[in-house]
Amino acid sequence: MQRRRKAEAAAATRQEKIADAITRFTGRMPFVYLHLTLFGLWVIANLGWIPGVPRWDPSFVVLAMVASVEAIFLSTFVLISQNRMAAAADKRADLDLQINLLAEHEVTRLVAMVAAIADRLGVGEEAGAEVHELKRDVAPEVVLDAIDQAP
Repeated sequence: MQRRRKAEAAAATRQEKIADAITRFTGRMPFVYLHLTLFGLWVIANLGWIPGVPRWDPSFVVLAMVASVEAIFLSTFVLISQNRMAAAADKRADLDLQINLLAEHEVTRLVAMVAAIADRLGVGEEAGAEVHELKRDVAPEVVLDAIDQAP
């Protein structure tokens, strides 16, 4: 599984790798500290609290614009990364469903074989109706339709 994940990560496009790297960086505390420092200095300088530094954004309009544009880009990068992660999760869910259906089919066959062995050996069946129900194959379409119709 790790080899497959590494292969999928290597197959990502350059843009996806960049988006993932940005998302990883922005989701950490150093990103917060960087913003606290930059925005803090911006505010302190534009309040005139640093002698010798001229005020370039006294109304903080430029700061608001910079923060807004940054938020737009960051949210886009996060969405790109989330879309990739959702696609990978969908693949894993499909694999889980396939494995579960295969296991269900194999268990059903085993129950049928054990019931046949019990019949041949003349061992009484105390479970009766339960065994007959367990011997029935599950139809995935019927189960999925029932899930879709559930409230």
